Amino acid sequence: MPTKTEPAHVASDLRVVLGQLIRRLRAENRFPLPQAAVLGRIDRCGPQSVSDLAAAERVRPQSMAQTVADLEADGFVTRRPDPNDRRRALVELTDEGLTRLQADRDARDGWLSRAIADKLSPADQNTLETAVELLRRLAES
Repeated sequence: MPTKTEPAHVASDLRVVLGQLIRRLRAENRFPLPQAAVLGRIDRCGPQSVSDLAAAERVRPQSMAQTVADLEADGFVTRRPDPNDRRRALVELTDEGLTRLQADRDARDGWLSRAIADKLSPADQNTLETAVELLRRLAES
């Protein structure tokens, strides 16, 4: 009989729970998920080309070009020539994009922060903090 700590069982449970959490966080989003991911990446990593963004987000360059075009049309990003390679354009946040990104983060973080504070004991919060680091390591593997 399988034990609860078998990697395959833990992986299955983790996948289901992460899916539920992601769906709940999406409900707090003010942007479609691809747009939020791009804005967040540019904010964290600085201006990038469309092809670099596509590679980082693991999507086709054509899909990323459409996402960036939508964000640009809404005034959340702008393009400028790459100072190191004038054939490339770098996508960067506008002030409006940064403001809207922060509002989106505040909404998602606010819900999650309240849920952690309201639903988890201090000991559970410490356990969750450790789990976040473990999940980060898995995500980076």
